[in-house]
Amino acid sequence: MASFSLILIRLSLVAVLLTASFCQLKAIGVREAVDDAVGEQREFDYFNFALQWPGTQCKNTRHCCPSNGCCRGSNAPTEFTIHGLWPDYNDGTWPSCCKKSKFDEKEISTLLDALEKYWPSYRCGSTSTCYSGEGLFWAHEWEKHGTCSFPVVRDEYSYFSTTLNLYFKYNVTRVLNEAGYLPSNTEKYPLGGIVSAIQNAFHATPKLDCSKGAVNELHLCFYKDFKPRDCIIERSPENDNYFSSSSCPKFVSLPVYMSSGVDDATAAIPWILENEPL
Repeated sequence: MASFSLILIRLSLVAVLLTASFCQLKAIGVREAVDDAVGEQREFDYFNFALQWPGTQCKNTRHCCPSNGCCRGSNAPTEFTIHGLWPDYNDGTWPSCCKKSKFDEKEISTLLDALEKYWPSYRCGSTSTCYSGEGLFWAHEWEKHGTCSFPVVRDEYSYFSTTLNLYFKYNVTRVLNEAGYLPSNTEKYPLGGIVSAIQNAFHATPKLDCSKGAVNELHLCFYKDFKPRDCIIERSPENDNYFSSSSCPKFVSLPVYMSSGVDDATAAIPWILENEPL
C-alpha cells in the first residue's frame, strides 16, 4: 500500500511539473506576440504637407550639379516646392520606414516631369533611404514617409500623385502673392500677416520654419480625408500671438536668387562670397 501511495505522489508531481512547463511555454509565446505587436508602428493621425522656399534653401548651396534645383538657370524654382507628405501623430512624433517597399522610378514614370519641377532636390549627391541604401530624394520620401501612409495611400504611384494634387489645389505661393507677400531680398513681412493669409484661404493654421529670419519651410496639415486642419504648433514666447515655430521672428523674408545654371556655381548663388571655398 505504501509503495502504491508513493507512485501516486510521484505521478502527481510529474503532472504538476508538466502543467507548469506548459504554462511557462504559453507565457513565453504570449510575451513574444506582445513584443512583436509593440514593435509595430501604429497608424498615423494626420498628414503634414511640407513645402520648401527655394530662395532660403539655395542659400546653403555650395556645389552645383544637374540634380540640384538651385542650379537650373531660368528653369530654377521661383515658388514653394514640395518637401514631402508626412504621416504624423498628434503627440508630435511620427512613424517612419513602415513597410519594406523599395522605391521604383518606373512606377512613377508618367509623373517625372511634374516631380522635377515641383518636387526638386536642393542638393547634390544621393540621399539615405530605409531599404535602398542611398538614392534619389524621392526614394527617401517614399521609403521613410510614404510607406507609413497606409491605408489612406496604398502604393508608390498614389503617394506621389496625391501629393502633387495637394500641391496644385492648395497653392501657397499664389495665396501669398495675392496678399502682397512677394519674393524680395529687401522686404520684411509680418509673420502674423503671412499666417493670416493662409488661414483665410484654407481655413486652417499652417506651421512655418525659418532660417536666419527667412522662411525656410511652410507646412499645411490635413485630416486623413485630406480636409485642412490646424497644424500642431510649438509657440515661442516672443511669438506667442503668432502660430509659428519658434525659429521664426515677428518679421520674416522670402528671399530670391538668380540661378545661372550648373556651369557657374558662384554666379548661381549670390550669397556665396567671392573668396569663400566651395
